Amino acid sequence: MILCDSLEEACAISNAYAPEHLIVQTRAPRDLLDKLENAGSIFLGAWTPESVGDYASGTNHTLPTYGYARTCSSLGLADYQRRYTVQELTADGIRGLGPIVQRIAQAEGLDAHKHAVTLRLNALAAEPQQTAQQKDLS
Repeated sequence: MILCDSLEEACAISNAYAPEHLIVQTRAPRDLLDKLENAGSIFLGAWTPESVGDYASGTNHTLPTYGYARTCSSLGLADYQRRYTVQELTADGIRGLGPIVQRIAQAEGLDAHKHAVTLRLNALAAEPQQTAQQKDLS
């Protein structure tokens, strides 16, 4: 058992410990939600035992243990969804980022990455400025 001088201290200790299950039984448990950051599942109030979360309340029972709630969430639908990112630069965008990317690629020894940018910058340098901007609009 840990005795705390304040609810803020209790929240700080709980966040550092990152429990799998956190049962909050205070007069106003919802008031602490903004202060709680690291827990697998939080049970609010006197009428919400952990066993309800395990068996009947509809939340997932697959929770991070051993303090992993600091970096992981409970298993959810998002864990089974595939995500991807999309990038699109304009001619001005590659002009601005290109030299930076070339330096990083060279430092990492990734010649093909550097060459991919160099080819595009050379193509832009060979075209009139207006033509490159018009291509971005098409």
